[in-house]
Amino acid sequence: MDSILGKFLAISSKVLNIIAGTALTFMMFLTVADVLLRPFGRPILGTYEIVGLALALVIGFGIPRVSMDRGHVFMEFVVERLPKNGKIIMNTFTRLLCIFLFILIGYNLFSVGNEFHVSGEVSPTLKLPFFPIAYGVGVCCFIEVLVFVNDIIKIWRGQYE
Repeated sequence: MDSILGKFLAISSKVLNIIAGTALTFMMFLTVADVLLRPFGRPILGTYEIVGLALALVIGFGIPRVSMDRGHVFMEFVVERLPKNGKIIMNTFTRLLCIFLFILIGYNLFSVGNEFHVSGEVSPTLKLPFFPIAYGVGVCCFIEVLVFVNDIIKIWRGQYE
């Protein structure tokens, strides 16, 4: 039976992944439309800014789902050669490092988001605020921390591999 944490992560990562996929699709259509309209002297104003902000959504919001699906690159051939206890220790150690890293990244994104919010920093052409993107990706980093905590629980219960 899946834990409450596991169910929360499954639902939240799916929602975040849908947002990331929608942002990616939007980026694609916007870029194609901009390229097609340029020869007619009608480029879409702010395309570069919108694509840059949407890219942050695609990357940040996609991270938890990729981690849950174990779609990232890892050095499996090294871990496979270790004994069972060595695998448990190595997998736990790497997850602890990742927890530390994503706590730092999330904290810094919230700090940057606060600075953007206080200073009123916006994109140059469309005047889109930066702080919601920083906060959103920061939340995704903290959800990623929960994904790694859930991984550690699974590792120690023998349910990981």
